[in-house]
Amino acid sequence: MLPLAKASDSVWPSGSPPGYERRRPELGTLHKVVRENLQTLLSAAEQGFAGAPLPDFVRAELEGYVHCGLLQRGFALVACRDCGERHLVAFSCRSRSFCPSCMGRRMAATTLNLLAHVVPSVGLRQYVLTVPHALRARLAYDGRLLGAVSRIFVDSVLGWYRRRMEIEGAARGQSGAVTVVQRTSADLKLNPHMHLVALDGVFVAGSSDGKPVFHALPRISDTAVADLLQVIRARLLRYLIRHHVVEDDEGETRFLADDLQEREPALAQLAAAAVAGLPPAGPELRRKPLTVVLPASDGPKVVRPLCIEDGGFSLHAASRVGAEDDLGRTNLFKYVLRPPIAQEHVTLTEDGLVAIQLKKPFRDGTVSVEMDPLSLVSRLAASVHPPRFHSIRYGGILAAHAKLRPFVIPPPPPETTTAPGAQDACHSLPMAKPPKPRPATHRCGYVPWQRLMQKLGIDVETCPRCGGKMKVIALVRDPQGIARYLRHLGLPTEEPSMAPARGPPFWQSRVLRRRYGEPPDAAQA
Repeated sequence: MLPLAKASDSVWPSGSPPGYERRRPELGTLHKVVRENLQTLLSAAEQGFAGAPLPDFVRAELEGYVHCGLLQRGFALVACRDCGERHLVAFSCRSRSFCPSCMGRRMAATTLNLLAHVVPSVGLRQYVLTVPHALRARLAYDGRLLGAVSRIFVDSVLGWYRRRMEIEGAARGQSGAVTVVQRTSADLKLNPHMHLVALDGVFVAGSSDGKPVFHALPRISDTAVADLLQVIRARLLRYLIRHHVVEDDEGETRFLADDLQEREPALAQLAAAAVAGLPPAGPELRRKPLTVVLPASDGPKVVRPLCIEDGGFSLHAASRVGAEDDLGRTNLFKYVLRPPIAQEHVTLTEDGLVAIQLKKPFRDGTVSVEMDPLSLVSRLAASVHPPRFHSIRYGGILAAHAKLRPFVIPPPPPETTTAPGAQDACHSLPMAKPPKPRPATHRCGYVPWQRLMQKLGIDVETCPRCGGKMKVIALVRDPQGIARYLRHLGLPTEEPSMAPARGPPFWQSRVLRRRYGEPPDAAQA
């Protein structure tokens, strides 16, 4: 191993390599808000609004985010063996819920996999389905119900394509879709909804060369989207009634309670609050201009072009990209796979509230939402996926076992020859078995961090000083080794401290503490 470098001998950390800079999450507003309110949320759940602790998977996700990207928790040492240039790469939490860095990596890797190995070069259209408020908390924690709603949604859309294209002369056609489940709205309220990216047309088998031929959908109208939404809504209501999720009493639909309150009382109350924006996941203040509210109408309502609402359900189908629009296809999948919140959209106000800047204004004109920091952490806790919840699903001709899938997905990449002496790690072990070969149509896999950085135009494998090869020479996990190395570089060896739990009424901002019961002369902010 190379000897420890002195801080004066390396351009790191005083000057990062060109194009690469280590992220420092502890300096961000979101990380600070979670550090200062996590213990208070856990205490409030046990002693306040629920009288029971939050589930272990929620605690683990929140605590993992606090430790994500901190050098004090371990790092990889990357060095150039020619000149000794080196830098550190901190370990990540691998979050699947809200961590902007880990979710951003997952977004980039999944987009790369989908475009390279799954989605053919045809036109794509996005369909977004949202469900009534009364169903959202149940849908967020019932995996079987979520899977059923997703299957009905996909089957309805693909069936509509099949029937619609028969009118255009493409009989017995098959379409396909990739469905991504998002758990929150832009203001982090709990709102499980589905983004379905469909092939905007159908493949028809029987051409002279044996390959299916794609027939694009020529057009779509508000009436067609309204008809599709009514089919989806009717099928979903039949399923919900049949499985005792709702009951229909003389035309009045009522949602029935589930057993989440009995199994996880703290999670149930937190989910209900996160759906409605009530304490502890609220209240919230909205910054919006004066708007004119249109009167409600019965039946399907056109909110905007190709966006229909009906009985609490809504369907949006206005987003489409062409077959040759590579940038548009990439941006579409990045949008449906995006993290629920971005670091730069979270700011603190002068009165102790936290503001979420919206990328796009809401329909009522709201451009930002302000709330107590504890409310933001409560919404983050509700956004955590339960274990074994699938957030990405494939349907139709893109399903794993579809017969026509091998003929429509992109061709496999050219085979690369292995350099002499470069073998798989498993082959160097005497008792290890080589990995089983996967089917030719199953090519998705883990995308290394270096390749993702290259896609962003950042070469982390080339030394910025001499042009040599940068390699990982050590994974530093031992606490004593971590402290020794950081101390040698003059970096902090202690993690940012977690704020202790506050007492009732638990809020951090003075405004809400006074509103919810703090005495006027209380010293604690």
